[in-house]
Amino acid sequence: MEHHNIPPLYDKNSKILILGSFPSVKSREGQFFYHHPQNRYWKVMAAVFDCKIPVTMEEKKAMILSHQMAMWDVISSCEISGSSDSSIRNVIPNDIGKLLQETEIEKIYTNGGTAHKYYQKYIRKQIGWDDIMLPSTSPANAAWSLERLIAEWKEKIT
Repeated sequence: MEHHNIPPLYDKNSKILILGSFPSVKSREGQFFYHHPQNRYWKVMAAVFDCKIPVTMEEKKAMILSHQMAMWDVISSCEISGSSDSSIRNVIPNDIGKLLQETEIEKIYTNGGTAHKYYQKYIRKQIGWDDIMLPSTSPANAAWSLERLIAEWKEKIT
């Protein structure tokens, strides 16, 4: 079993929650979201909010919180081979309901089909909220160019 080692990023003013599926090997090693240099998440978010691409963990946290956002993942622990979403088994979900009680979250977005699938399976019934699925920022999602990702995320989030 692999365990999620990254705490949720939020504060009491957070209004938008973006959920991934489970941290990649690189993210678990770096103990922060979307730590793999090929993941396009931080480029997409910088474009959505028209700001410079954050580099340090502090800059990334500041960008998310300054835009009243929150980040976490659907899965707390699971069996997974490397970073392969298709290998995920024996899922234990994170307690998203607790996070909602501590914030002003109004909308929940899932980053990609795997996050959406596990959100629907484990979280939606518990909290009664629908999610809005966004195309994955993962480099494995080669069908979506950076420009298309930015356009789709900007349209749905802002």
